Amino acid sequence: MKSHTLDNNKSLNSYLSPSVILVMPQLSENIGMVARAMLNCGLDDLRLVSPKDNWLSDKALSTSGHATSLLYSATIFDNIEDSISDLNFVGATTSRPRDMVKMVQSPRSFAKELLSRIHLSKKSGIVFGREKSGLTNEEISFCDVIVEVNLNSEYPSLNLAQAVLIFGYEFFQITNSSQVDFIPSRGSDCANKNQLINLFKHLEYELDHSGFFGSEEMRPVIINAIRSIIQRSSLSQKEIQILHGIVTELRYGGREDQNKKNDWSISNRSK
Repeated sequence: MKSHTLDNNKSLNSYLSPSVILVMPQLSENIGMVARAMLNCGLDDLRLVSPKDNWLSDKALSTSGHATSLLYSATIFDNIEDSISDLNFVGATTSRPRDMVKMVQSPRSFAKELLSRIHLSKKSGIVFGREKSGLTNEEISFCDVIVEVNLNSEYPSLNLAQAVLIFGYEFFQITNSSQVDFIPSRGSDCANKNQLINLFKHLEYELDHSGFFGSEEMRPVIINAIRSIIQRSSLSQKEIQILHGIVTELRYGGREDQNKKNDWSISNRSK
């Protein structure tokens, strides 16, 4: 395994520090404490998905300490898909077992993985769920790996700021060590989440039309499994294009009505 020496005089921002994404945070003071934890660890990209409270309220600003700038610069999204669309590699945090096949990493191993991708100018992020219920299986299906903290099995739940601080601390320690194990990753053509999500939608669109899912009860289970399979492949942009072509050809290939081949690309698929 190859080692790289980091310039300790550089800020974390020089290394494309990962985005911190909060999904539907309930309390503004929790958002403020998350901002403070991020500043402690040099993280500067806060993204909020449909926050239930005002992230610029007095409570949020007072609990953020000197991190008010992170609250003012936070980006707001309507859904998790949009919040991760420009990222190449994303971890989902959870404290409970999930019925899905995904790699599970500790915050430390996840931080190492992120750094290896940052060396290749890949954008990454980590997603934190709702205070009471965490992330749904569907939300986790859009992420590459699960990040899990090994805690007391009788009470493994953390509040948002604690969870962010644990991850941020591990990332800060890794980026400030004299040498870091470099884990080889994909080259610069690695697909981002927007491209992957478009592939999910295209495949699900065609499977719906073919009656593949059978029953509505099984549909979300099968879709989450398909997404997990695709996520594990670390597809390049070219491979994404090839799969779009394969899915289209499997439905329309050899038929006389060739005009329908462009149904998906014209009406559904975004650039």
